[in-house]
Amino acid sequence: MALRELKVCLLGDTGVGKSSIVWRFVEDSFDPNINPTIGASFMTKTVQYQNELHKFLIWDTAGQERFRALAPMYYRGSAAAIIVYDITKEESFQTLKNWVKELRQHGPPNIVVAIAGNKCDLSDAREVSEKDAKDYADSIHAIFVETSAKNAININEVFIEISQRIPVLDAAGGAAGKGFKLGRQPSESRRTCC
Repeated sequence: MALRELKVCLLGDTGVGKSSIVWRFVEDSFDPNINPTIGASFMTKTVQYQNELHKFLIWDTAGQERFRALAPMYYRGSAAAIIVYDITKEESFQTLKNWVKELRQHGPPNIVVAIAGNKCDLSDAREVSEKDAKDYADSIHAIFVETSAKNAININEVFIEISQRIPVLDAAGGAAGKGFKLGRQPSESRRTCC
């Protein structure tokens, strides 16, 4: 069985739950008192997908503004980016759109993008409607899922979706079929986007 290493980076505001998503996926645990990430942290997990093993090399980036300049170091060469927002904080959803713009301008052209609305267990405090977030994700051809790291809702599913979007390898070891393309847009349409 072929082993493929897939670099995945998590982007988003501080406090949206990026580290909690990673911990839930890799360790199947949740710590309500997790400390903010400094710079970035790294974890791995290998899962079987069809006839391949996908080893996710997960870079969990810091959300604080002072670490933002480091992000390109982590998303360069990534197969996928999971951009996380907190469904109870509208501002975190607006920041997510800036991450999409940055990936369009500076990220890998074939990167798979997933948008994760975290903390769906707090739906009575919701500030971002699921429909608005899904419509936005559809408009940029991204995976969309609402998650709860606390209650283990849709955490594995977002990584399964990423595996499904990664082009399979042909017998010669090259990617077969068409993968997801975030695509860079002409500068005129970039202004109206997002």
